[in-house]
Amino acid sequence: MSRTFMSACPPAPPRSLRAPSRALAALGAGGLLLSGCGSDPAPADGSGAALRGKLPASVRAAGVLRIGSYLNYVPVDFKTPDGRPAGLDPDLADALAGYLGLRAEFVDMPFEKLTPAVQSKQIDLAMSAVIDTRQRQTGTDDDGRRIDPGVDFVDYFTSGTSIVVKTGNPAGINMLDSLCGHTVAVQRGTLQEAMMGRQTVACAKLGKPLQLHSLTNDDQALAEVGNGTAVAGLNDYPVAVYNTTAPDRGGRFQLTNGHFVQSGPYGITLRKDNTQLRDVLARTLDQLIRNGTYDKVLTKWNIRPGAVSSAIVNGGL
Repeated sequence: MSRTFMSACPPAPPRSLRAPSRALAALGAGGLLLSGCGSDPAPADGSGAALRGKLPASVRAAGVLRIGSYLNYVPVDFKTPDGRPAGLDPDLADALAGYLGLRAEFVDMPFEKLTPAVQSKQIDLAMSAVIDTRQRQTGTDDDGRRIDPGVDFVDYFTSGTSIVVKTGNPAGINMLDSLCGHTVAVQRGTLQEAMMGRQTVACAKLGKPLQLHSLTNDDQALAEVGNGTAVAGLNDYPVAVYNTTAPDRGGRFQLTNGHFVQSGPYGITLRKDNTQLRDVLARTLDQLIRNGTYDKVLTKWNIRPGAVSSAIVNGGL
């Protein structure tokens, strides 16, 4: 079922742009949600109009950016009670698309199917708190073996992985090695799942096996922490902050020391051969940073500490 969400996207003044510094397969069943500006914001020459002219012809003709996202990750990607996409990614996508005179069209699908959908051209890009890593860029596993064609990223937010435990931290968790001998819950297909996969090896060497529960979404992982099935859950810092401070969480959870156990940038995810769209989005993001739109989006969701100063292509490690 599709729903349309229209938002105002005023044009930005022309400014100079900084170029980017460096340059899993079927689409899952999911809802189609529309967001963004449906009319051309008529930007001044040298800004949105010029950048629109550099878009791939197919995107200009369609007037739409099809964006894959798993809309179940408050406050980054989620749906309002009436089904509209909301959060950091939908708001920023609206601003990017509107600046280019396009409409953002969100396709809700499981997180692990986002990259295959991008690679198979079923969507133009993904925005779903996807951490930019070298392995994802190159499509390789922990042993360096090629497992898929890889993707490119336009980095737009700095995040990190945090450990969430029950209030009072009854198991005394404070670092990755303290998870050994316990059960940990994570969302399937995420960087946190891969991180814990490596940690299970480290814990086995210590003679203290770690049990990993990989679940469909972060709410399921958090529920296991809440009921004591798992001693901890790992998720991105903005989500961890929400889970430990939002009124609807009832004060049941806390961060372990509030520190990242690993940091990395969120990246707009694109096909390797889609460099034209990649570079336009990077330049458009720079414009939104300079005209203040980007800051307003981050302020709205109380995540300004993760702001970037400019767009970076493939900046993950």
